[in-house]
Amino acid sequence: MTDILFAPPGVPWQRLSPNYLRQKLILIPLGWMFFFGLLAVPVFLWGFPWMKWALVAVAVVTVAWRMLRAPRVFRRWGYAERDEDVYLTHGLWIRSLQCVPYGRMQLVQVQSGPLDRLFGLATVQMITSSTSGTVTIPGLPAADAAALRDRLIARGEQQQAGI
Repeated sequence: MTDILFAPPGVPWQRLSPNYLRQKLILIPLGWMFFFGLLAVPVFLWGFPWMKWALVAVAVVTVAWRMLRAPRVFRRWGYAERDEDVYLTHGLWIRSLQCVPYGRMQLVQVQSGPLDRLFGLATVQMITSSTSGTVTIPGLPAADAAALRDRLIARGEQQQAGI
């Protein structure tokens, strides 16, 4: 029932690259193990024995929860281009739908860090003239991100937007 609130009118959602999910499934355990590794040093040097087991249990539960949740979070991302605007949806617990009229865009940016390039990914950011500022679409294949950038710029110019 509430899915109708988050559906773009008349066009299907474009989804993120499966490589984005692969990247997240690799980075989640690495990032959290680094975090818990920093916590583990004082606990294992000066903590009580029960604290060691508690830290290991919390680390395992946290990483497992994030790994199980990642595919659902990934599936909630989507964007849809229409003639006059772009829709973006995301969010697992708190769903969000943003609509960006081409006439409100001030700037379109494409970013791709070293890990993104390793997976062939890029992020498209639309800077708008609204108070919310930036709308970000992560995890696009690099070629799709470049094509989206070009389409957004062309449509913004057609509508004499700020781009």
